[in-house]
Amino acid sequence: MAGRGPPSSEVQIDVHPRRGGNTVHPVDGAAPHVPTPSAAPVVYREVKHFKKWFPWLIPSFVVANVGMFVITMFINNCPKNSVSCSARFLGRLSFQPFKENPLLGPSSPTLEKMGALDVSKVVHAHQGWRLITCIWLHAGVLHLLANMLSLLVIGIRLEQEFGFARIGFLYIISGLGGSILSALFIQSNISVGASGALFGLLGGMLSELITNWTIYANKVASLVTLVVIIAINLAVGILPHVDNFAHIGGFLSGFLLGFVFLIRPQFGWVRQRYASYGYPLSSPKPKFKVYQCILWVIALVLLIVGFTVGLVFLLRGEDLNGHCSWCHYLSCVPTSRWSCNTQSSSCLSEQTGNQLTLICSGSGKSKTYWLQNPTSSKIQGLCTELCR
Repeated sequence: MAGRGPPSSEVQIDVHPRRGGNTVHPVDGAAPHVPTPSAAPVVYREVKHFKKWFPWLIPSFVVANVGMFVITMFINNCPKNSVSCSARFLGRLSFQPFKENPLLGPSSPTLEKMGALDVSKVVHAHQGWRLITCIWLHAGVLHLLANMLSLLVIGIRLEQEFGFARIGFLYIISGLGGSILSALFIQSNISVGASGALFGLLGGMLSELITNWTIYANKVASLVTLVVIIAINLAVGILPHVDNFAHIGGFLSGFLLGFVFLIRPQFGWVRQRYASYGYPLSSPKPKFKVYQCILWVIALVLLIVGFTVGLVFLLRGEDLNGHCSWCHYLSCVPTSRWSCNTQSSSCLSEQTGNQLTLICSGSGKSKTYWLQNPTSSKIQGLCTELCR
């Protein structure tokens, strides 16, 4: 450089986000360098480890979830299979009665038909695919909106930072982890929803912050904010009819996966790899710090062991509530305002001509309906409404 000494041995890397990726170049902190014949030219190179990806997978997941809900409502066909419906003007897409499904959605038999998590069918009918299909189903419009808005807020940011492949794997495997833990503790009801996969994304964000700790400026503030958000969401899970075991299983899976999938190289290695030719460099830096490698190994081992043990217990039909007397409180804490009894409704039925009499097995309440050749779905819907 004309009028300047030799370049410093420390090269600063500026990362400028752009749609197609980032470029980095050495900076001296003062006026721009003016190249001369005696100085090495500045070389601009892409830093693939910090590029901004275009998010398309997460929006595709949202479209897929919405599409599955519409298909489920079409198959549910409330006007044909129920005595009464909510929003009947929607025709075949109208909702089950509010007393039966306050989330504005289909009936339980329809969700089960579409692939809801039913432990007895997974264990005894060998329908293991339900562990995955259940994360694409939702109990109602309110359930769907809450999950999809969260997915857009959380998922798009992660996909921009780490790409579709890693976030896609994290989402699916976390959803599977949530389904496995749910099946080990909640065996009397069906379960649906993308919440386990969503909590996996939250868990991945937390472990990503920990494993890439050195690159963050406001470390403590980011950590506290994220922990508070996670704690609030897990606390909501202690309400009845919310599968908090799916949340916990998804979160733990995503937390461990974050150490494996979302690890970033340290800046010292990036500076050496992408610095312009001709700048003297210090001793070679390893790509990852020692603590990052240790966390990667521990997380991978725990993932393999956890999923293996969980699947073995599940396929053997184990109910972990028998081995943990207090664990049920993780999913629901009974109070004077609500009960944690979420047993499926069952009724004794008697059909005489067009007269159907139902007696709720749990409460003993009875009611008579005038129906001609009622379907099993219609009887189950009436039973659920009667027993609530």
